[in-house]
Amino acid sequence: MNGECSRSPTTGFRPPFSARPSSRPGGCLRCRRRRSWPWSGRRTGSTGTGSHGFRGFFAKQMWYEGFTIMGSPVRHASHLWPNDYANFCNVMEEYQAQMKALSEKLLGIMFKSLGLAQDDIKWLHSKTNHHPPQVVLQLNSYPACPDPAHAMGLAPHTDSSLITLLHQSSNATGLQISGDGGNLWIPVNPIPGALTVNVGDLMHIATNGQFKTALHRAVVNRTRHRVSMAYFYGTPQEVKISPPMKLVDVDHPLLYQPVTWKEYLDAKGKYFNRALEFIKCEALFIADRCRQL
Repeated sequence: MNGECSRSPTTGFRPPFSARPSSRPGGCLRCRRRRSWPWSGRRTGSTGTGSHGFRGFFAKQMWYEGFTIMGSPVRHASHLWPNDYANFCNVMEEYQAQMKALSEKLLGIMFKSLGLAQDDIKWLHSKTNHHPPQVVLQLNSYPACPDPAHAMGLAPHTDSSLITLLHQSSNATGLQISGDGGNLWIPVNPIPGALTVNVGDLMHIATNGQFKTALHRAVVNRTRHRVSMAYFYGTPQEVKISPPMKLVDVDHPLLYQPVTWKEYLDAKGKYFNRALEFIKCEALFIADRCRQL
């Protein structure tokens, strides 16, 4: 890849089922910006193509294209395929329904393992809540890359959600998790018929750090095209979350201030992977700063 790649991160991506972004030997994907990521804090639409909210934090080219779905995809899909969109929409809506049910079951098990009852996490149970959770389905495509050393599928990051359910194609390994704050990367090989569950920042906050957010990245392959589907399950839009007092004691002080997902996304857009530090309780933040001096 030429020097342009290292100086200019990609400005966007387009879905794999529309016109492909052009490429040139030794060059970058050349994609036209259309929308910003919905969790970047600068959302301009509910469903469609977009660019990474954190692309400006990294110099490496993001060798990636994708399609974001929030709610029903009918409006956008009917524009892409006016005469043949029903099957795609039906599949996506059914998949989201199944992932929502699975997410809520998993979250219930995770909170129960910490000794929490339903009354401690009323915002989680959307069936009895007037404020439904925010969910996002992201369809990801990582084309074969002629020079993987100078490109990245997705740069190291944590998810902002409570949890993320990831389905990976079995033909190529791309997901890696950090075993040492970004100094050691461990491949997460796809298992046929299985999903990968990532703990996100909101779960880290809601459990006072007992379930830790997972730093991860996606690498690209020289010869193989990899695809994945990521389902992000978050909190209701206007609900502030904070660790239940059952998880707070002398040995486990309260770590984080109450925050909504929108407020946290605003912090994430500004501070990226340091956003959790930004919402720390003031006393802890001061103590951390003193230890650094």
